[in-house]
Amino acid sequence: MSDISLTRHISSDQPRVLVVDGSRVVRQLIERVLKAELPNSVVIGCGSGAEARAHLDGGVIDLVTTALRLPDMDGLELARQLRESAQAYIPIVVVSGDVQERLVARTLSSHVTDYFDKSLGFEALAAFIRGYVHPTESISGDVLYVEDSRVVALATTRMMQKFGFKVTHVVSVEAALDILEAARNEGRAPGTELVLTDVNLKGDLSGGDLLERIRRHFGYAKGELPVLVMTGDDNASNQAALLRAGANDLVHKPIEERLLITKLQFQLRVARHLRERARVSA
Repeated sequence: MSDISLTRHISSDQPRVLVVDGSRVVRQLIERVLKAELPNSVVIGCGSGAEARAHLDGGVIDLVTTALRLPDMDGLELARQLRESAQAYIPIVVVSGDVQERLVARTLSSHVTDYFDKSLGFEALAAFIRGYVHPTESISGDVLYVEDSRVVALATTRMMQKFGFKVTHVVSVEAALDILEAARNEGRAPGTELVLTDVNLKGDLSGGDLLERIRRHFGYAKGELPVLVMTGDDNASNQAALLRAGANDLVHKPIEERLLITKLQFQLRVARHLRERARVSA
């Protein structure tokens, strides 16, 4: 793995990514893909939490990925320690094969910025990380956005449009369902690349109802039509229910621009990758 000193200055065009995993093979895989996808990146591999702390003390890091199970500590404990360091706001992404279990159980701590499931593959991980270190270079697409607060909708729409997203905003689940139904009837199913919806909406139907209709009535899988659900509810069981119902991810309120854009871009990349793979194998 890389033996690059972090004490020397590296420009912002060379993002520094700290990869923490007890498996040397996994570290090498992640480094290989990152160097292919982000050729200017500086990748520092660490086999333990203590080694990661030593590297972090030696200079600025742009992003940290960590396994949940490390030889000397839990990855969440490492995240907590990093939050107490001088770089308190560094993005920390958990990379693990049992992320989904932790998500459903809501055992990932607030010290973690985001999470990535290894089953999606290391190429998807590279795209995911690129969204953090170079968000302006990332993709955009069509978003069906459901939000009944005009003030929140205006601010969030502007965030997305700034990064090139084409946003169709509606104030109710009923209006969103009408758009999806019309697209299907016209042979343009699903008619949008991604759905972003609030949970609590005025009217008879909630964001959870929209999620249920997308997955069951329309039959769109997660990779076919990603759904991100915005929520200010800290109740663990309510959050777990949304994930089990088929939400690709949750976006916590108040909305943080970079995190929202990263999540949108990542879901679009994965969905497009799955569609291309299905087209090639057809």
